[in-house]
Amino acid sequence: MSDRLPSGPSHSALIGAALLAAGRPVTVAELTELLGLSPEGGVQAMNSFAQSLVDADAGFTVEAVAGGYRLVVLPALAAHLTPLLSPPPLPALSAAALEVLAIVAYRQPVTRAEIEAMRGASAGTVVTLQERELIKVLGRSDTVGQPLLYGTTSKFLLEFGLSSIKELPELEGTGFSHLLRG
Repeated sequence: MSDRLPSGPSHSALIGAALLAAGRPVTVAELTELLGLSPEGGVQAMNSFAQSLVDADAGFTVEAVAGGYRLVVLPALAAHLTPLLSPPPLPALSAAALEVLAIVAYRQPVTRAEIEAMRGASAGTVVTLQERELIKVLGRSDTVGQPLLYGTTSKFLLEFGLSSIKELPELEGTGFSHLLRG
């Protein structure tokens, strides 16, 4: 593939328009197809675009997340924009919900019974996490009763600024006890 557009808008203009219009992370494969570039050329064009935003003091930047790229407001400016944002942010997740989310993220696929056994308490927040689209049903276990198996979603990756689940911090020790209260 050639790394040049025959005519028309610049790579930078197309990248900016694609990231803005998509409303979701745009993958390198999608960008290379859009731009008619090799994968290496696509990454180089994205890096050049990201640097041009820094050089222009644009107020936003490119973030690599959930297997693609998206435009985000610079963290230092986010607090200044609060009056413009709607709807109001959801209440923070409870400690119980965060515990369940951590177990699902690190142990996926995992059943509700396994979550409850690890926590030593109910996993009622599974419903809340599903409503917020942070976890989803991946299927059913082959065990007795075929309980539902839960895993994280791409929205989880977006909310926590991760490109993939592999970016979760390493756990110290062999268990999850240091993640849990009590």
